[in-house]
Amino acid sequence: MQTSVHSNPASRLTLLRAAMRAQQIDALIVPSADPHLSEYLPARWQGREWLSGFTGSVGTLVVTQDVAGVWTDGRYWEQAEEELAGSGIVLKKIPSGASVLYIDWLGETMQPGQTVAVDGAVLGLANARLLQQALGAQVTLRTDIDVLQAVWPDRPAMPAAPVYEHAPAYPSLSRTQKLAALRAGMAAHDASHHVISTLDDIAYLFNLRGADVHYNPVFLAHALVGPERATLFVADGKVPMALRATLESEGVDVAAYDRTAAALAALPAGATLLLDPRRITFGTRQAVAEAVRVVESINPTTLAKSRKTDGEAAHVRAAMEQDGAALCEFFSWLDATLADPQRAPLTEIGVDEHLTAARARRAGFVSPSFGTIAGFNAHGAIMHYHAHADSAATIEGDGLLLIDSGGQYWGGTTDITRVVPVGTITPEHRRDFTLVLRSMIALSRAQFPRGVKSPMLDAIARAPLWAEGIDFGHGTGHGVGFFLNVHEGPQSISQSAMPEPQTAMEPGMITSIEPGIYRPGQWGIRIENLVLNVPAETTQFGEFLRFETLTLCPIDTRCVERSLLRDDEAAWLNDYHATVRARLAPLLSAPADAPALAWLEQRTGAI
Repeated sequence: MQTSVHSNPASRLTLLRAAMRAQQIDALIVPSADPHLSEYLPARWQGREWLSGFTGSVGTLVVTQDVAGVWTDGRYWEQAEEELAGSGIVLKKIPSGASVLYIDWLGETMQPGQTVAVDGAVLGLANARLLQQALGAQVTLRTDIDVLQAVWPDRPAMPAAPVYEHAPAYPSLSRTQKLAALRAGMAAHDASHHVISTLDDIAYLFNLRGADVHYNPVFLAHALVGPERATLFVADGKVPMALRATLESEGVDVAAYDRTAAALAALPAGATLLLDPRRITFGTRQAVAEAVRVVESINPTTLAKSRKTDGEAAHVRAAMEQDGAALCEFFSWLDATLADPQRAPLTEIGVDEHLTAARARRAGFVSPSFGTIAGFNAHGAIMHYHAHADSAATIEGDGLLLIDSGGQYWGGTTDITRVVPVGTITPEHRRDFTLVLRSMIALSRAQFPRGVKSPMLDAIARAPLWAEGIDFGHGTGHGVGFFLNVHEGPQSISQSAMPEPQTAMEPGMITSIEPGIYRPGQWGIRIENLVLNVPAETTQFGEFLRFETLTLCPIDTRCVERSLLRDDEAAWLNDYHATVRARLAPLLSAPADAPALAWLEQRTGAI
């Protein structure tokens, strides 16, 4: 009965406020977070989405008795306006990178004697400290309550997918080697113990994978690494007995997920615990025994997993070839379908279905690496658009179709954006497309000192757009995992990221390059490749790196205005297409692949 009555955000907000009054809470924070501070959340912790109806992956809901708002950045403004309409919840626009602006609002709004509540189990430690500072001593901060539990009657249970090995042929380093390297990193901080909560760090360290989070092959767990043994805290039944025995023989004990806090509380008084304040929650930090010395620094595994070994890079190149072959099959089908006047209507959802099916036929494919973005015309201008049955556009008439997609393979993670013309496109379309292409080429060709802070490279991509009075509201590039999360750090090519020491560009890092132009209500253009940091040269001024482009898929030259490209830029594009053709053609040699091969040869012709 309660579920059906409270079936929309407005009624859920009413129920929530009643629960807040019962608990004497004046303001409630519902972050987009779980106990591991994940970007993509298991259903159990999608409370912000359940309460507000806003489905973007980034955003914070704050509710008082009078005001309710979702704070999110420019990537989601148009989407949030649409999804929050009629809910009684307003969009609070924040500049890209100003993710804690809601804390400033609470600091200015709350009055002495009032109480702000947030579930400490999902509140990041760094944000908790900012919140405590903003509220001061006169406002009470409660972190001991999960109000969602009282108002969400059919809240999903913890995910129960099994944990499995990342096949030994793929990781270059064994668990034992990775644990030894981690302990060396701990020793540099004089730490006897180290707690890890971020799921991709844990999956990397133990060479394990799971399916607890959509698109990311990770599993819910915490880890505590000691001088001689490590403990993996994971729900009972998720680790098969044979795998558990193997782990224990290699110095890794398996304990119940809910025993993490007790283990931290039981650390000996002489212990020194290393933890990363940006990658651990306030609740986890509170569990640490007071007598334990705590050292704060970035997780050593975050740095280690960002630098792919030569062996891992080779696997990624092979995965890119499989992905590229799938894309050739898909795009050849798409072109033929759009050219058929007798075809059945094709929607944005149909685009997603056919693309995923093409990837599923390739060797080593496991799953998509994120929800496909297929946006036609105005939908392409919504940066993180996702088609739904009741709103998906039909691909017909004239315009541009933006497709941002990726795959998880045993040998790597892919992420690619391409834009294709539909019907007749305009000179304005071609101009915008060519400007974005110039931006992507500019950064793809860059050479830079080893150790340069990744945010400093952002301006290289934006310069061709800035010269025309154009900009885009998202970062230029994010790190990408090795059969792990499609978004990983510590590097980030973004004007809103801080150029901190851990953002230094090092050999082996895989990063996206994805500039764009978005014209609300008209069209969006983004061109994205993944690149690998490789050595360029060593001079008297030090070591220099360059990018090796990993992604293998033609860039649609039908959208290019050749007069806007310099000759050296056209040469880069022609060289790239020659490489794509040479690498993918051998995978399209079967008779059934003839349409895809013909498409590849046509789309990689020189301009």
